[in-house]
Amino acid sequence: MGSEAQPEAHYEGVMTGLLVSPASPHWTVVHSAVRVCRRPLPVGRLRGMNSPTTRTERPTLKIQSPHDAVSAVPYLLGFHPADSLVAIGFDGPGATCALRLDLPRPGTADLPHGLAEHVSDLLARNGFRQALLLGYGAPERVTPLIDASRQVLAARGITVREALRVADGRWWSYLCQEPACCPPEGTAYDISSSVVAAEATLAGHVAYADRAELQRTVAPLTGPARQAMREATDRAEARFLLWAAGGLQPAQIRERMVEEAVPLIAGLTARAAGADPPSDDEIAWLGVLLTDLRVRDEAWVRMNADDPAADIAFWRDVLRRVEDPYAAAPACLLAYAAYTNGDGGLANVALDRALATDPAYSLAGILREVIDAGIPPSKARLSLTPEELAAAYAEQDQNPPP
Repeated sequence: MGSEAQPEAHYEGVMTGLLVSPASPHWTVVHSAVRVCRRPLPVGRLRGMNSPTTRTERPTLKIQSPHDAVSAVPYLLGFHPADSLVAIGFDGPGATCALRLDLPRPGTADLPHGLAEHVSDLLARNGFRQALLLGYGAPERVTPLIDASRQVLAARGITVREALRVADGRWWSYLCQEPACCPPEGTAYDISSSVVAAEATLAGHVAYADRAELQRTVAPLTGPARQAMREATDRAEARFLLWAAGGLQPAQIRERMVEEAVPLIAGLTARAAGADPPSDDEIAWLGVLLTDLRVRDEAWVRMNADDPAADIAFWRDVLRRVEDPYAAAPACLLAYAAYTNGDGGLANVALDRALATDPAYSLAGILREVIDAGIPPSKARLSLTPEELAAAYAEQDQNPPP
């Protein structure tokens, strides 16, 4: 399989309801009666990847029809997909996911089966017993991948409860051939009229027009804001150079960076949560300090599992404001906060920025592997305290690698 023809295959979305914080404004996902046409298919309750929560802790999302499934996907991914296969895995040991892959390009006949194997591997590895498949695009590109996926999933013991092709405001079912409920011309749908979309919007979720629009939410600020950050970064770099000019040794500089960064991060995140955004000079100085891996890790272990939305908002703001050479660390911190909050789409576009800044940035590579492997957010969460981090770095300093 040539690398040039290999489509993007990110584990791009995580089903809402898989949130690490029971108090977060999301819902439990329940497939109580997915219907193909008028025939009910009882497929059971979906549980989150986090520890069990009660229904009263967050609203409930039900997918009971093809219209519901089509309406839910943009909110699961964070954007309206195009030329994509979306697979929703459910009925597992406590995990539910939605993953997106680009459709094979025309003329790549060898790819559908390989991509189907990739989908089945992810679903089987996480113990899913049932799935929904939605292909977005022209039939000549969607049908071979849907057919291959159904075949491979069946061989792995995973039941496909519905398989749809979606295009031009209509859906077609691969499992129903009855013209009375699945006409050959397709069934028109309107996401704006969907209860699923209304619940998602009420819960604060946004479905961007496409992936490019989602990417723009992590893009650098422009105009006067960018010029102000350039000037602030010049001041921050000059401030840092004074440390080196003052005769401090590298170990002393690193220690001082940590001493400055820990209270700065705590103060800025607390202020941001109270609608008091950091100044340009504070953001620029934080960007400089985050070039030290210990500082980045100090920020990492201080992520607030009880308020992931605040971490996402803060690190998105930092990422958009820092100058590009300083983007890798805040991009990874945003990606981690987003993914462990169930937002694989945002996590992936944040990692795109990190790797564009520094293709060799190790944390970005690790997080991308975690997401592409379909590791549940609960298992991806860092279980390390600041004290344990300090002890680990102290041991590393005492026993440096040869």
